Amino acid sequence: MTTVNGLPAHVLLVHAVVVLVPLTSLVIVLVAFWPAARRRLAIPAAVLSVVTLVAVPLTTEAGEWLEHRLPESELLRAHTELGDGLLPWAIGLALVGIAVGAREVLANRTARAGEDVPGPRSHARTGERGGRVVSLVLAVLAVVVAVGATVTTYEIGDSGSRAAWTGQFSPTPLQQPGPPRPDDDG
Repeated sequence: MTTVNGLPAHVLLVHAVVVLVPLTSLVIVLVAFWPAARRRLAIPAAVLSVVTLVAVPLTTEAGEWLEHRLPESELLRAHTELGDGLLPWAIGLALVGIAVGAREVLANRTARAGEDVPGPRSHARTGERGGRVVSLVLAVLAVVVAVGATVTTYEIGDSGSRAAWTGQFSPTPLQQPGPPRPDDDG
């Protein structure tokens, strides 16, 4: 994908990544820490993490296409180098999202299987030591990956904004021809 309606696809796709990465990070951390959210959002979080993973290389690829059609600059070079660093974080988000979703599916199956067996109820969802260890490991991974992905997204976006806008606007309003506007100080 190179252009959309005459505009470089990168400038449009980047908005999806800027929204999806922090949103996915937030949902995955929420699902990793809060059992009530996990029961409702584990599968949607896994799907969202995969959608985010797909959006990142599409945006990067469109950015590489655009890079070859812009004048070289140190700001652009810095942005493109940072941009290559988001894919590993997106992969991490997807892996944690899928792991949390898979764990919830398995916990539900185990709980349903335990309901069919007379005797003590299954502790798959709330209890066993192994379940708590898995929950703790997933929670820690969720925080690490969410923070890394969000910070990296911010840094890439900041560098891209600087590359696109540095020297492209006036810090003071430009004089426009015609009658003075009511908000002018003149």
